[in-house]
Amino acid sequence: QVQVVESGGGLVQAGGSLRLSCAASGRTSSSYYMGWFRQAPGKEREFVAAVVSWNGGMTYYADSVKGRFTISRDNAKNTVFLQMKSLKPEDTAVYYCAAGRRSSPLLYNRDEYDYWGQGTQVAVSS
Repeated sequence: QVQVVESGGGLVQAGGSLRLSCAASGRTSSSYYMGWFRQAPGKEREFVAAVVSWNGGMTYYADSVKGRFTISRDNAKNTVFLQMKSLKPEDTAVYYCAAGRRSSPLLYNRDEYDYWGQGTQVAVSS
């Protein structure tokens, strides 16, 4: 069992930056792949970014955030970060952290994740 707790959301102006944190706890949590998803009002939850525990911690991004967001993990602290820059109003959503441990996962697919946090709100004003 793994627990994940997000923090760091808030209100920011367009063009600004925020850093989200996701603290994971539980046995062998560092062996899990971790992802960030977001859900805007009236929309489906969508993939944002993921980082794996193999291949040197490779990272993956949705096209909509590539070049603006950076995901990273600190295994010693069991924490995953999402650094968000050049924020746009369309980035406004509840951001969720998730963890999974399956072989050959489709990282952009929310069904590949077993543990989810409660979410943190990000609001970007124009």
